[in-house]
Amino acid sequence: MSERHACRALSQPRSTQRYALQERDDDKALIERMLALVCEHPRFGYRRIWALLRGEGRRVNRKRVYRLWRKEGLKVPQKQRKRRRLGNSDNGCVRHRAEHIDHVWSYDFVMDQTVDSRPVKLLPIMDEYTRECLCLDVARSIKAADVIETLRQLFAVRGAPRFMRSDSEGNQGGSPNPEFIAQAVRDWLAESGVETLYIEPGSPWENGYCESFNSRLRDELLNRELFMDLREAKVVVEDYRLSYNHRRPHSALGYVTPASFAAKARAETGASAAGTGSATLRLPQQPKETAEIGTPTLITPGT
Repeated sequence: MSERHACRALSQPRSTQRYALQERDDDKALIERMLALVCEHPRFGYRRIWALLRGEGRRVNRKRVYRLWRKEGLKVPQKQRKRRRLGNSDNGCVRHRAEHIDHVWSYDFVMDQTVDSRPVKLLPIMDEYTRECLCLDVARSIKAADVIETLRQLFAVRGAPRFMRSDSEGNQGGSPNPEFIAQAVRDWLAESGVETLYIEPGSPWENGYCESFNSRLRDELLNRELFMDLREAKVVVEDYRLSYNHRRPHSALGYVTPASFAAKARAETGASAAGTGSATLRLPQQPKETAEIGTPTLITPGT
């Protein structure tokens, strides 16, 4: 069928079939900036790239970013989504949601290694309401005493939360972590007036906020970086934590950063200014870590 007959059958003007898209003068500069952001954040989709561009002050809508995204052949390989289950525990993140800042914190372990195949253990602590990563400890080994010391420092700076959510068994890669079942941790939290929310064994989806952060951490950092030693791991991981809090748009927060969302929430609720800078908190490292790497840590208290 000819173009004339086809357009007549569809009641469509022939000019729409002959229209040639005219590139805007600033498309080239916008594409260059998009490609730079994609190189910097290869796991970001076009929506998050659009949010970053808007954050830089560029007047661009999401449809235009998507059109240029498709034109450049950009895409993020899709992963198969695991089935979400509600779980049987009343302590899960679905049944027991965080309602305000410092209402529920959660923590878990993430394992990695340096190039010499020695293990590296990471301890992220999250505020489930603001999605802030309050702390991201890095060490060869983290025991119950180390967990208590990290929490003690956070409580002193930010204040204690109402609840702490964690894995009741602390399984990481099939090996038990005694930190989460250590009676010392439970007793210390009880003395601090913090209630515990232990999820059901083998139900990581009940600790969904921390698991989601762990997934982003591994996808955007750990799978892309080779750590030469523990010192480098600490510096790079801390830089990622600050970037996650202050520069990475979070889709669940309307594509604003966790730090911006927390500041807005405090302003709306008139919360106390104490702990306002907790998103940028750099906790002092344990003395044993300093002895292990042989030189003073690069991250000092109060910086």
